[in-house]
Amino acid sequence: MTLWVILTSFVLILATGASIGVALGLSSAIVLYAVLDMPLIVVVQRMFTSVDSFSFMAVPFFMLAGAFMSDGGVTRRIVDFSMALVGALAGGLALVVAVAGMFFAALSGSSAATTAAIGASMIDEMERRGYPRSFAAAVVASGGTVGIVIPPSITMVVYGSIANTSIADLFIAGFAPGILMGVTMCLVSWVISKKNGYQGEGSFSVMRVLRSFKECFWALMMPVIILGGIYTGIFTPTEAAAVAAVYGALVGFFVYRELTLAHLPKTLLSAAYNTTMIMFVVGAANLFGWILTNAQVPHMLAQSFATLTDSPIVFLMLVNVLLLFIGTLINASAAVVILTPILLPVATGMGIDPMFFGVLMVVNLAIGCITPPVGLDLFVVASITGLSIDKVTAKVMPYLIMLLVDLILLTYFPSIITFLPELLR
Repeated sequence: MTLWVILTSFVLILATGASIGVALGLSSAIVLYAVLDMPLIVVVQRMFTSVDSFSFMAVPFFMLAGAFMSDGGVTRRIVDFSMALVGALAGGLALVVAVAGMFFAALSGSSAATTAAIGASMIDEMERRGYPRSFAAAVVASGGTVGIVIPPSITMVVYGSIANTSIADLFIAGFAPGILMGVTMCLVSWVISKKNGYQGEGSFSVMRVLRSFKECFWALMMPVIILGGIYTGIFTPTEAAAVAAVYGALVGFFVYRELTLAHLPKTLLSAAYNTTMIMFVVGAANLFGWILTNAQVPHMLAQSFATLTDSPIVFLMLVNVLLLFIGTLINASAAVVILTPILLPVATGMGIDPMFFGVLMVVNLAIGCITPPVGLDLFVVASITGLSIDKVTAKVMPYLIMLLVDLILLTYFPSIITFLPELLR
């Protein structure tokens, strides 16, 4: 009864156009009040308790660091460096978007932030250079998917906090799949550009690469400082997020000098707004997951998987299908909060490494960022370009297919994810 009521109300509320956080919270409140006969104060208590964690303090700090970097002139320098690296190839600007997405992902920790930062500067420029606007939007949306895979990743912080798994190991493990995704996005863009005759921009020059690298050196040092500090034990992942925010402010104010005191309120407000959205969704998703757990859904699902298969590979493929479907409906952080307590015990029972499983979950949900109806990156580029979701989705399909190929590779060859953390242990 509880399961059917909460799922039906969730789908119906989502169908009205309500945000994912509202749909999760309201459907949970309906079940608590109408089915379980519990006071509604439980809604507030559970939502607050779920985000009242030292680990979750990393979220606002990483958001603030990304906002400082974005508003402090970093995006333009990263685009210039990417242009120097790959701009001369066929479809140069399309390749630049994918490469710049990988670099900015290492600063922002969010797919939406990566998509917005790169899209705001590149979509109009691509259209001016002869690329169709819908293709430019698709390239940017696809390139933004690595935002939650390449560290620092806010979604990995959420997973690590819930699964009690080392966030440092998750960050290190995210590099290889994130780079794989970015490189294959470049390959798709290159093939499409060759087919349609999209030319490169200028010629390759080592001196140009070195000059542009010098310009964005201080920006690219941020992930080095974060990961180096975490892995050497100088600071925890949460403390690293605070260090990143301070570093981003120092670079924006004193190195690039594009952040000003007049600019500061807007930057802080942007970071606060994005943090509030994520924390509200995480809180509502935790409440939703708590109700599912009390309804014995994890136990029933574990029994179902045990009946279906005892093969880890088959289990992982089934999980991939489930996560790809869930990713079309809810965003990554909410899905991690709801599904980790349900799926992780089954995975560990089959001998699957929690770190590997977490990164695989994040990659699945990153793909969900470009799958309708709730593909977050699609909505971001649609708002930037004014195009309909349908037009962007049609152009995204080649990238989506390639990302699914990447997912299969990561599932069948787990060492792609695990070799770096194992090497550094």
